[in-house]
Amino acid sequence: MKNTHKQFIAGLGFAALATAAFAANPVVGGKEMLPNKDIIDNAVNSADHTTLVAAVKAADLVTTLKGAGPFTVFAPTNAAFAKLPAGTVENLLKPENKATLSKILTYHVVAGKVAAADLVKMIQDGKGKATVKTVSGGTLTAMTKGGIVMLQDEKGGIATVTIADVNQSNGVIHVVDAVLLPN
Repeated sequence: MKNTHKQFIAGLGFAALATAAFAANPVVGGKEMLPNKDIIDNAVNSADHTTLVAAVKAADLVTTLKGAGPFTVFAPTNAAFAKLPAGTVENLLKPENKATLSKILTYHVVAGKVAAADLVKMIQDGKGKATVKTVSGGTLTAMTKGGIVMLQDEKGGIATVTIADVNQSNGVIHVVDAVLLPN
């Protein structure tokens, strides 16, 4: 009986490994993110990123983020945008604030594909911190706390990566829980 029990447990372990090896694509905002789709095509399917998608459209960045890239996008959720002071998002979406909105959005984008493991290695190599240059020309400081990757913006705000390595045909998305703000 003990041998059968051990075989069952071993079988479960193998099944878990096999499942992990062939795991489904990450689910973000209730939808599976497909690695053969680009950043925009996946983002529009995420119920958690409707504000981000509206902002990308208002800033005329759709064509850019559908481009070949590769890009790394730290994608704030709707809840992240909701943490901003009342009226901020509505004000940023106005046509006259397009330049400011574009700067904020491109502050969430890094040229090239930076997987979570790459970012963690950069942090380790930097003795606890790594600086990454954004497309807007600003910098983000990456660090870990309790094994969780966090980003600090130029104003001292902190965003936590809640879902890492959502691979896209033109890069990777890391979902974050706060909007990062440049100087």
